Amino acid sequence: MKFTHCSMLLIIITVLLAPLNEAGAVRLKDIASIKGIRANQLVGYGLVVGLDGTGDGNKTPFTTQALVNMLENMGIHVNRDDVKVKNVAGVMVTATLPPFVKTGQTIDITLSALGDAKSLQGGTLVATPLKALDGKVYAIGQGPVSIGGFQLDTGANDQVQANHLTVARVPDGATVEREVPVAFAGKQEIVLHLNSPDFTTMSRAVNAIDSLLEGPYASARDSATVSITVPEKFAGSEVAFMAAIENLEVIPDTAARVVIDERTGTIVMGRDVRIKELAVAHGNLSVQVSNKQALPSEVENSNVTARDQENKLVALTPGVTLGDLVSALNSVGVTPRDLIAILQSIKAAGALDADLEII
Repeated sequence: MKFTHCSMLLIIITVLLAPLNEAGAVRLKDIASIKGIRANQLVGYGLVVGLDGTGDGNKTPFTTQALVNMLENMGIHVNRDDVKVKNVAGVMVTATLPPFVKTGQTIDITLSALGDAKSLQGGTLVATPLKALDGKVYAIGQGPVSIGGFQLDTGANDQVQANHLTVARVPDGATVEREVPVAFAGKQEIVLHLNSPDFTTMSRAVNAIDSLLEGPYASARDSATVSITVPEKFAGSEVAFMAAIENLEVIPDTAARVVIDERTGTIVMGRDVRIKELAVAHGNLSVQVSNKQALPSEVENSNVTARDQENKLVALTPGVTLGDLVSALNSVGVTPRDLIAILQSIKAAGALDADLEII
C-alpha cells in the first residue's frame, strides 16, 4: 500500500447531512420500494455472427455445436467436423425485464463472450430466446451489437485498443414475448420496504403517511417494512393512491458511520460522527481531545487546534466531529496511512461514536 506523503492528496469525503428540516427531506419513492414490484433477470445463450476473424477458435466446442444445431434447424445438414469458422462467437445474453413491461415492447440486452473470441466488433446476434428462472421464454433477442470500442493494427505487431471488446450491448435488442403477472389493481393493502432499514426513518414515514391519509392507515412491522391499508376513497384508484404516497417527503436518518478504503486512502464519514475525550500518540504525532484551553501558539480551526509540525501536537475539545479531527490532522501533514491507523486506534479505544467499516 503506497500513499504520497502530501496532505493535499489526502482524500477525505465528508457527508455533511443537512439539519433536520425540510431541506433534508427526500421523497418516499427514493428510499423505499413496493413489495412485489421488481425487475426480473433474463438469460440466454446465443451466437454472434459476421465477425472479421475475431470469433471463437476450434477449441471452443460449444460454439461449433450451437452453429451446427442452428443450421440443422434451418434445414441445412452439415458435418460437425467440417465446421471451422472464426467469424462466430458464443455469447451469454443477459437482460433485465422491468415491472409492468408489456408484450411487444423492447428492452436492452448485454452480450458477453464465453469462448476465446478476441472481439465482438461488427457482429450480429441471431435470434436468441431469453429465459427467466422458471424456464419460460420472456423475450427474444436479435440485432447488430455495439461494443463502444475498437481495436486497430498500427503495424510492427502493435495494436491500439479502446474499451472492452468482448462485451457488447444491443439497445432495444430484445422483444418481450411474455408478461410477468403483477396484480396491483384492487389491492386492499400495499407494503413498502425501506432500502436502508432504520427505526427512526420508519417512524417518520408512518407519521407522514398517516398525516396524508388523515388516519392510522400505516403500520410498521419492523425497521424496514410498513403496510398501508388502502382507504375506501382510493378504492379502484390504486395508481393515484401510490402516486400520492411515493411523493411524500420524509427526513431519513442513518447511523453514524466511517468507511475506509485502505487501497486508495479514501475516507467517507457522516455528519453525526463524534469523538470522546482521548489522547493518541502515533510516531512523532500526538492527538489530544480534552477540556483544556488551546495554547496561544496553536493554530485555531473551529473547536480544533493544531501546533506546528515541530511538536506535531493536535488538541481538540470533546464532542468535536470527525471532520474537525481530520482537518486538524491534515493541517500538520498527516498522511492517509497515518490517519487510517489513528482512526482504527480511536475506534478500538471506544472513543469513536460511529461504526468503522473497512472495505
